[in-house]
Amino acid sequence: MNRLLQSKITGALVLLFAVFMAGVLGYRFYSEYSWVDSVYMTVITITTVGYGAVKPMSPNEKIFTSILIVSSIFIVGYAISVITEYLLSKSNIGNLKQRKVQKIIDSLENHVIVCGYGRNGKQAAQKLRDYKKDFVIVEKDEEVMERFSEEELLFVHGNANEDEVLVRAGMERASTLICALPSDADNLFVVLSARQINPNLKIISRATEETSYQKLKLAGADNVIMPDKIGGDHMANLVVTPDLVEFLDNLSVSGEIDSINVEQVPFEKICPDGVERAILDLDIRKKTGCSVIGYRTPEGNYIVNPEPSMKLQKNSKLILIGRPNQIEHLKQVYGV
Repeated sequence: MNRLLQSKITGALVLLFAVFMAGVLGYRFYSEYSWVDSVYMTVITITTVGYGAVKPMSPNEKIFTSILIVSSIFIVGYAISVITEYLLSKSNIGNLKQRKVQKIIDSLENHVIVCGYGRNGKQAAQKLRDYKKDFVIVEKDEEVMERFSEEELLFVHGNANEDEVLVRAGMERASTLICALPSDADNLFVVLSARQINPNLKIISRATEETSYQKLKLAGADNVIMPDKIGGDHMANLVVTPDLVEFLDNLSVSGEIDSINVEQVPFEKICPDGVERAILDLDIRKKTGCSVIGYRTPEGNYIVNPEPSMKLQKNSKLILIGRPNQIEHLKQVYGV
């Protein structure tokens, strides 16, 4: 479409030039005007501004001028319509919008890149939006981008397998990559490329086949998620322990503030002075009403229901549970 418009513009400009030169040469050699007067007469005739002629015209000169006026009306009108169509075409508006989006992406740091905006990609993006995390979506299907163009999402159009596309998404400055492409092979290739571009990147990848799990890990993925396996386990758990599963399903870790039940708080928020303290000494339950249900060590290990005497270490995190109003109070107390 863009090439067609460009070819039409070229044709319109050629016609404009042809009618202009026909007018200049006609007035110069047929009416014996000077070159300056010939150009002047051609311009006022083509533009139909209505200025008077340089000198009285003979009947033949009037016929020539009339033919020039009629020809120029059609040609100029055609040229204006083609140029207007080009300027207002969807592709050019899209290019302007994409340049604006790219400028915003170039200003981001420590953001999240989501490759693929399918079912899993949409869920990941919604969760990130709930937590007000900056993220960029890499998607090669233009129809998908157009469908969600009104949601003010930052899209990068292209194949995530290409390093250039990942760089445009700000891979060097990103903190996390989520590979949600439908193909395990594509996810594997993206993980390999991303790990080379940014060695410090945290990579979370989707996998369909169990055989892909270890390959993605070896390629550099920090976490590999298998949605189909999780779904099957969840359905089986509804048979074995239905009440427990339904209770856990009702626990919300994101969304509106009046629905969140679980929250994580880093060490620097709980102990802003940097002094390591025991959970008992923090008295979190009394201050916020929330209960400590988990502890993440600096090495990345998780301890469920930690002892009150356990001392928090730097770079660790506490996981707490409470009613939505208690979680809100927790956020206010610790500035989460």
